[in-house]
Amino acid sequence: MTNKHIGSSFDDFLEEEGILAEANAVAIKRVVAWQIQQKIEHEHLSKTKMAQLMKTSRSGLDRLLDPSNTSVTLHTLDNAAKALGKKLKLELI
Repeated sequence: MTNKHIGSSFDDFLEEEGILAEANAVAIKRVVAWQIQQKIEHEHLSKTKMAQLMKTSRSGLDRLLDPSNTSVTLHTLDNAAKALGKKLKLELI
């Protein structure tokens, strides 16, 4: 009885299950949401103030900070970065 997954990577497993892209999107969103939340806390910004700086609603900010919501636009991410004095950098690897 051999295990076909011995020696394969976790990414290989996710690819075989057809969920690699979704898992990557959720992981990236969680990291981005966490980084933004950390910067908000470090700057002592309220959600209302952050939303104003981003030129969006508080519910828009809540969607951005929701780690499971992967449907955030690049425009929203860029606005968040600018509001925090940062730049958004995307890279294909």
